[in-house]
Amino acid sequence: MEQQLIISIGREYGSGGHEIAEKLSNHYGIQLLDHNLLDEIAAKKNLKMDHLKELDEKHKNPLSSRTVRGYSSSPEENLLYLQFDYLRDKADAGESFVIVGRCSETILKQYEHMISIFILADRDKRIERIMRLYHLTENQAVKKIREKDTSRKRYHNSFCVGRWGDCKNYDISLNSSNLGIDGTVRLLTYYIDTRRQ
Repeated sequence: MEQQLIISIGREYGSGGHEIAEKLSNHYGIQLLDHNLLDEIAAKKNLKMDHLKELDEKHKNPLSSRTVRGYSSSPEENLLYLQFDYLRDKADAGESFVIVGRCSETILKQYEHMISIFILADRDKRIERIMRLYHLTENQAVKKIREKDTSRKRYHNSFCVGRWGDCKNYDISLNSSNLGIDGTVRLLTYYIDTRRQ
């Protein structure tokens, strides 16, 4: 049986983290989990989750949520734990996959064959990328980056002890601006392959 490989990708918005995750998924021939994770959970548990998609990777509201006897009133938190359980089940089954975000560097940390990566990029490169991908003005791109990063940080930090983007929480943090997307992927595959030897 081939050795299990779990790749966790955290990323700044506009850093190319999702594209890097796609390329790593293709390179290793393993499943990519990101927004499609909800569809996977819905299919497995026979649930309709369309109305919950807007809650994906969102922090809970501490003013309107309560936990009583282990049960939370927060839909964001309940969705998060559904995702955590699903990822752990896949890892326990020995499956290999690439997972983007969702506190995966923390919740899958105990798995021997998990490699955690954080992708960042220079501010100007991020702005340029978001302007190009979404046909936005510079001001619109700056605003979108600020909103997305703030949302990701709040989500992550409300459920994890380690802070979002802190290099101590990841096996490797890499600035994709320096090597570009393909160069970053080449360096990461070298790192991953070396770790797996």
